[in-house]
Amino acid sequence: QVQLVESGGGLVQAGGSLRLSCAASGRTIRTYAMGWFRQAPGKERESVSAIGWIGGSTYYADSVKGRFTISRENAKNTVYLQMNSLKPEDTAVYYCAAGDSRWKYDYWGQGTQVTVSS
Repeated sequence: QVQLVESGGGLVQAGGSLRLSCAASGRTIRTYAMGWFRQAPGKERESVSAIGWIGGSTYYADSVKGRFTISRENAKNTVYLQMNSLKPEDTAVYYCAAGDSRWKYDYWGQGTQVTVSS
């Protein structure tokens, strides 16, 4: 079992930055693909970014390319999402996930709220 805890969310003005962290416990995340998802009120959950465990390949949704950066620090069992140039449409609850690949996640965190004011 892997437990995931997100942190770093909050209220920020448009154009600002936040860094989300996802701390894992229970097992090492070294061999897991890790992903960030978000869900805005009234909308479906969407994939934001992912990072593989082989070679650290990354994926970004078109809506965040060039603004968000995912990274992982296996020694700390932690994954990060650096979010720059935030927009009001980035407002959502952000979730961290771990799984065998970026298409299959088995473990989820509880989420952290990100609110971007205009």
